Amino acid sequence: MAQLRIALAQTNPTVGDLTANADKLVEWTRRAAGRDAHLVVFTEMFLTGYPVEDLVLRNSFVEASVAAVEAVAGRLAEEGLGEIPVVVGYVDRARLAPRVGQPKGAPLDAAALLHRGRVVVKTAKHHLPNYGVFDEYRYFVRGDRLPIFRLHGVDVAVAVCEDLWQDGGPVAVAAEAGAGLLVVPNASPYEREKDDVRLALVSRRAREAGCALAYANQVGGQDELVFDGDSIIVSASGELVARAAQFTEELLVADLELPEASPRGPDAFEVDAGDGTVITVQRVELSARPLEPYEPEPPTIAAHLDDTAEVYSALVLAVRDYVAKNGFQSVILGLSGGIDSALTATIASDAIGPDRVHAVLMPSVYSSEHSLADAQELVNRQGINAQIVPIADIVTSFEKDIHLTGLAAENLQARVRGMILMGLSNQHGHLVLTTGNKSELATGYSTLYGDSAGGFAPIKDVLKTLVWKLSRWRNAQAGVSSPFLYDFPRPPIPENSIEKEPSAELRPDQRDTDSLPVYDVLDRLLDDYVEKDMGSAELIAAGHDPALVARVIRLVDLAEYKRRQYPPGPKITPKNFGRDRRLPITTRWRETTP
Repeated sequence: MAQLRIALAQTNPTVGDLTANADKLVEWTRRAAGRDAHLVVFTEMFLTGYPVEDLVLRNSFVEASVAAVEAVAGRLAEEGLGEIPVVVGYVDRARLAPRVGQPKGAPLDAAALLHRGRVVVKTAKHHLPNYGVFDEYRYFVRGDRLPIFRLHGVDVAVAVCEDLWQDGGPVAVAAEAGAGLLVVPNASPYEREKDDVRLALVSRRAREAGCALAYANQVGGQDELVFDGDSIIVSASGELVARAAQFTEELLVADLELPEASPRGPDAFEVDAGDGTVITVQRVELSARPLEPYEPEPPTIAAHLDDTAEVYSALVLAVRDYVAKNGFQSVILGLSGGIDSALTATIASDAIGPDRVHAVLMPSVYSSEHSLADAQELVNRQGINAQIVPIADIVTSFEKDIHLTGLAAENLQARVRGMILMGLSNQHGHLVLTTGNKSELATGYSTLYGDSAGGFAPIKDVLKTLVWKLSRWRNAQAGVSSPFLYDFPRPPIPENSIEKEPSAELRPDQRDTDSLPVYDVLDRLLDDYVEKDMGSAELIAAGHDPALVARVIRLVDLAEYKRRQYPPGPKITPKNFGRDRRLPITTRWRETTP
């Protein structure tokens, strides 16, 4: 057996910032060198950030990516780091003649091996995901090779992200090619309970390939996506060797005992990939002789978060990175005293610190005394910036010249609040946080250009019942030290905001249940209709009340035009509104109740 110390750079790149990402690559390679690592693996498309979406269709962007990978290879050598092999993701281009149905410029979701100042070998993702948030047939052409480099007597293969998730392709070929270690750069977005699925997948693929497997995953927020890290190393038998923490940057280092490579075969040969394609195995040699035996470091297996802590950490990281990567210094939101705005404010305080959070309390003639008191209590507990702007006179000024009644008059109040927030955003440069939850967004229980106005919606993918659960969980963490929690000495959310019956307070004695079913019932139905795509017959068969099914389906379907205009917000479920669930606004298809 041969020894190898591998370092997985679980890092947070910024899309489009090739210079900063290259700087980070050099910095983290230097950290790995300080740990005496023999190989460093960065994440999928690390140099460009991921996902870059339509940027890959610009020739200038692809050329910049190709130049960046060549340049950083040289820079590593210049800074004394050239002897450490580095695997890194970037965007390349296939040399293909243009044809109909092929993305412009034939971009590749590529990975390169950097060593001694040059790009030694390249590969590209073979399986292109085209489901959920992924549109990679739009952006990339398929790779068709499996590089294997011999390092200190071990044959190391490289595959990219989705190649691990699908049968056949490079991972299937790794076993036949005799790899002792398979390294996989990834940019796998977070969604609830995905970490358990991921570990089982990595273990299964290691057993199928007959070799140890190192899975390096991106961390950080990018628009609606959150990447949770959770990088993993397993043995050839699928046993967990090392695992990184979630939602934080980390250099995961592990010593592996791996089989010595067999006598070297041909430099290139073709193998049936088992998916109707042929993969070319390409061999290169960096160092044939195994290392002298050395004392291994004890491996790190990070404790994993429970479901509620996971979701909360994802939301905090999403807000933190959206603010930072888009150049904002502060955020602003309307604080009503209700649970949704209370949770949103708390997430913001945890993400960027309460001194950078601004709340506006905007009572109307229908606001209850406890609402203003609850909002003020949250301000006092968290120490956020706050001002009170009563809206009654502003609403009256509108009503002098525009006669509105009923729902239109109610919505005017919400629109006045939205106008105030956007005005203060313009004046002071704050990012407006929208406070609506997924249950409201699903059923259209929000006012377009009112409470739906803003730049980022932290709880957009959080059902109302989960809003309460997250709020109670966060209060229970008061005094707990964590990179995702501000150190509030007492629970940051007033108990009354959690316990009181929810209300928009746009008319006398209004309650959410005047317009919606109780949230426990509604959220179960929404989960089945939105997340699981059940039709009306399936919903009724699952035990939902037929009349309620018809009513909720109608509410959800008619609100599509509102959702299309809603701000982006972090994805935490398998089917968020936006990147995942995309339905036509104009359609005459209606689910009918049997």
